[in-house]
Amino acid sequence: MTADPVPSGLAGLTATAKAAGERGLPPVHLWHPEHCGEIDIRIRKDGVWFHEGSPIGREALVRLFSTVLRLDPDGYHLVTPVEKLKIQVEDAPFIATRVDLLSSQDGVGNILRFQTNVGDVVEAGPDNAIRVETDAASGEPRPYLHVRRGLEALIARPVFYELVGLAQERETPEGPRLGVASHGVWFPLAPAGAHRA
Repeated sequence: MTADPVPSGLAGLTATAKAAGERGLPPVHLWHPEHCGEIDIRIRKDGVWFHEGSPIGREALVRLFSTVLRLDPDGYHLVTPVEKLKIQVEDAPFIATRVDLLSSQDGVGNILRFQTNVGDVVEAGPDNAIRVETDAASGEPRPYLHVRRGLEALIARPVFYELVGLAQERETPEGPRLGVASHGVWFPLAPAGAHRA
């Protein structure tokens, strides 16, 4: 008996994500389909997803699509076992909208647990780093959190202010820096002279 064919395009993406969602995140890193193309989906820098110029209003659909998103050397793609469709991402594909400070049960120290706009829950640490770039035009910090397999979330401004409020000063080779620790890893956020929120 042969398996039913996997539909292509938007229908295929939805079907694959739904089926995989019942078992956790799909193994998109293991899928190498022959059919490659593009689909008119764009993730704006504020985290809003668009299809053919219109916002995707169904939050559940955006969450589904986020589970089949992959970053390859040539850009971002939505991937199923039968096709890989390139999409446009203006900045990071996700937004970190919340952070909670937890106490570690194993005595390693504090844990910073983030939640993204698409429902991912991520604890900063050795595998999920926090990094901060400086916007060339405005000079403002642009903080990011690694979510999974090269995909990052832009840390929303109010969440970044919370982190700066928790920050402690340390000496580094670049001079004194403010930073936060999670799972025993210290992440620099700003020079020690930076204004706190």
